[in-house]
Amino acid sequence: MAGRFDYFVVFAEMRTGSNFLEDNLNRYPDVQCHGEVFNPHFIAYPDTEEVFGFTQADREKDPTAVVDAIKAKSDGIGGFRFFHDHDARVLDHCLDDPRCAKVVLTRNPAESFISWKIAEATGQWKLTNATHQKSEKVHFDAAAFEDHVGKLQAFQVQLLNTLQRSGQTAFYVAYEDLQDIEIMNGLAKFLGSDTAMDGLSKKLKKQNPSPMSDKVENFADMEAAMARLDQFNLTRTPNFEPRRGPNLPTYVIAAKAPLLFMPIKGGPSHSVKQWMADMDGVDPSELRNNLSQKDVRQWKRQNKGHRTFTVVRHPVARAYDAFCRHIFHTGPGSYKELRGTLRKVYRLPLPENTPGADFSVDDTRAAFLSFVQFVKANLSGQTAVRVDNAWASQAHIVQGLADFAAPDLILRETALASELGVLAGLVGQDSPTVQPDPTNFRYALADIYNDEVEAAVRDVYQKDYLAFGFFPFSRS
Repeated sequence: MAGRFDYFVVFAEMRTGSNFLEDNLNRYPDVQCHGEVFNPHFIAYPDTEEVFGFTQADREKDPTAVVDAIKAKSDGIGGFRFFHDHDARVLDHCLDDPRCAKVVLTRNPAESFISWKIAEATGQWKLTNATHQKSEKVHFDAAAFEDHVGKLQAFQVQLLNTLQRSGQTAFYVAYEDLQDIEIMNGLAKFLGSDTAMDGLSKKLKKQNPSPMSDKVENFADMEAAMARLDQFNLTRTPNFEPRRGPNLPTYVIAAKAPLLFMPIKGGPSHSVKQWMADMDGVDPSELRNNLSQKDVRQWKRQNKGHRTFTVVRHPVARAYDAFCRHIFHTGPGSYKELRGTLRKVYRLPLPENTPGADFSVDDTRAAFLSFVQFVKANLSGQTAVRVDNAWASQAHIVQGLADFAAPDLILRETALASELGVLAGLVGQDSPTVQPDPTNFRYALADIYNDEVEAAVRDVYQKDYLAFGFFPFSRS
């Protein structure tokens, strides 16, 4: 099949109907979609070991070679589904290639978010027999939803702007369009297919057809959270999602003092929030968060002399915090999928489950150093895994904060008590005692720290050492 395209990408997200779209595309004899080929945690499908002879490890080394294989070896025009957290190297490659057909699948983000949460709760991600349907009411988390929407919106804007600048266009499909055979045939024709189908696949069934109010246990809270969004931007072509700036829902406003804290993930946020609560004699639950840009602007107008601040942590301490909280164990807070990928692809020397008591200090140091090497590759754009805020460079995160409003002060954890004291004085308050952030790590950082650890982390975070003037951790 000759045409204007050599291969295609379906840009979608979880719970947008991408499985149903793929199932229908694969009914055309000259179209072949190969699943989530560049998912960082598996290749194509969770139970697939390889695609055209490429294993997950092979794909990590040379993702564009896999794209070439899809072009050369598919039956007809080949393609794959791509989500915002898939391999960014492939995203750049495909967006720049006019011989790659772009298909953009969108869905109302509230519907996809709730569908995702129901699937997580029930463990049912596909439904082929309606008699086996599982359903459960879920709790709506406004902060998690805003974070979810922000990531999706940023990805959609990236797609749109890149195509605009390169003079390309895409075929846009809404979730509701998936039930229209004429639109499916139009999509197939766009891809270069010579076939028209007379009906849709009946294999997959819609999983949660009931109204949103029947699927969310705190529906009133959901309605209130939606009211804060900019509804006049919801219909913006092509993604129908509101534009988001920095992650404002994580910002924290003091109960009384004119202080606003911009946390950096992996930093001493618990200590700072407790300090803010103690200053005003309130419980930390009385601090304000889940903020919108409008909330912050109103607060600033109402609080003359306000101060906004963030706190940076020494890169060694922060990297070790990320490792211990998200990688070392398999309990709550663990990035289980990523942990499995690190063990499988990057040979991270950790057992399948949480290490036992016989896992020594030396074992922990070796595992941490292996994690640091992964972070180096991750921050350099050399892995399929998206950069997580828990280990993104702090200089980059602070730059992102400035997209909405730069913090007045950047404090260092190593001098937190004295610097918070200065901050309290600026707003006419006495500074309470600063409590250390609680940890329950198997081994303290001091137990595993040595010159090799310092050198490895400095190599990864040279930008942070330069930007914030960090000494070696041993001198902090």
